[in-house]
Amino acid sequence: MDYDALAAELRKLRESVAGVTDTVIAAVDGIPIISDVADSVDPLNISALAAANLGIARQAAEVTRQGTLNQTVVFSSGGYMAVYAIGRIALLVVLGDSGLNLGRLLYESRPVTERIGSILTP
Repeated sequence: MDYDALAAELRKLRESVAGVTDTVIAAVDGIPIISDVADSVDPLNISALAAANLGIARQAAEVTRQGTLNQTVVFSSGGYMAVYAIGRIALLVVLGDSGLNLGRLLYESRPVTERIGSILTP
């Protein structure tokens, strides 16, 4: 696995979207693969929460027959947590502060998740 390429994708996303504070790539079972986070953020905890979030959201999409789940976004009083499905193998977690440019994140996330998926499945 090319960890340098994954790290570069996380760094580019943080640098190109205002308000992104932390990013994690994890397996769908919640085990972190690589992270770009502040010392105060535990990648293992965030990955586990994101995997649970994604699992519940996938079930909701299936039960309501709304197709394949792409992402979830948690809106909080102090910021955001966006979770993106990377196929059925992994997920991308993006944490943002209250100044997160959510529109820009949504725009940038699709090509980023596609590139990450390509790196994870050579």
